[in-house]
Amino acid sequence: MELDTIRDAFDRISKKQKLSSSKSQEVIDLVGLEVEQALGNIQSAHDIASSPVDQKSILTYLKLKLNAIAPLHQLEGSQKELNLNLNKYQKLLEKFFNPDISKAYRNVDFDFHIVNQIVAVHFYRQGLFDLGDSLLNEAGEPEATALKSQFLDLHQIIGAVRVRNLEPALKWACTNREKLKQNSSNLELKLHRLQFVEILQKGTRTDALNYARAYLTPFASLHMEEIQKLMACLLWVGRLDSSPYHEITSPTHWDNLSEELTQEFCSLLGQSSVSPLTVALAAGVEGLPTLLKLAHVMSAKKQEWLGMKQLPVPVELGKEFQFHSIFVCPVSRDQGSEENPPMLMPCLHVLCKQSIMKLSKSSTRTFKCPYCPAEVSVAQCRQLYF
Repeated sequence: MELDTIRDAFDRISKKQKLSSSKSQEVIDLVGLEVEQALGNIQSAHDIASSPVDQKSILTYLKLKLNAIAPLHQLEGSQKELNLNLNKYQKLLEKFFNPDISKAYRNVDFDFHIVNQIVAVHFYRQGLFDLGDSLLNEAGEPEATALKSQFLDLHQIIGAVRVRNLEPALKWACTNREKLKQNSSNLELKLHRLQFVEILQKGTRTDALNYARAYLTPFASLHMEEIQKLMACLLWVGRLDSSPYHEITSPTHWDNLSEELTQEFCSLLGQSSVSPLTVALAAGVEGLPTLLKLAHVMSAKKQEWLGMKQLPVPVELGKEFQFHSIFVCPVSRDQGSEENPPMLMPCLHVLCKQSIMKLSKSSTRTFKCPYCPAEVSVAQCRQLYF
């Protein structure tokens, strides 16, 4: 809803700007027309050897016309109205968006060695190998030679795919066939399918049939339906676009292939298909509003906010940022750990072990659950493993 409000305000500003521009151009054209007419009259008077008095009268009339048009007044009026709306829009942005996100900054201990490596590997993922090398050299970090070499191979494969050269990708898939099978990936079949379609479109029926016998036959036992569809395409050589199987010629298959190649390649490397730096920044952007609100609430305790090692409330993130389970005790706000594991109570509420021990100090046998009327004993609590 906030974005809709901002978009509507922006649309109003855009319309005002167009009206102001149109009005300004109209005034300029009108002034130009009057000046041209005056010049024309002066030239005509000059041709008939008129007196200076006649020329002066023409200029006097031009001055009267320009005063009547009042160009400065009109331009100032339209610009003033536009500026007024721009100021309102700026205030609206400041209302919905905090212009100073540095307020959310806290003193957090970073392992700068790890941060440097993450940033450098991010550049390698993007194909910016020189930039990644420069960063590591300037930071005095050891080179990530192994990862750099692997991502260099990946970009060479992806670069070839972009020009519809599947040979490097097929070679890589063949070399890693067993690992791809373990991941239940059918990437190699997709590569051969695309190569088969390329031959159908650019080669002959015989070439396509020979390729299918050599490379598609091994997949027939598990993907018979797919192979049968490809074989039926042999009947439509030269006119696949008008065939019932025209979908296999869609360019989206090539676009999806690059993405899938990247995912499978990173999976075999034990790396995420998305750069950790990208994930961290995206998660930070999503959690930023909560941090800014906390910073505002605790503005009176600036030093406490800057030195805080743990946030007083959890920052909710989307499922795309949840890679493993993390439990935060609803009583102590402490994060579960091996020393302070989450414990399941008979009433099915979960607290950290230390919270349960503190609650049970007041009673030798049982304690009351802070979220329901149930009476619980420490012996009844069961440790959970996340």
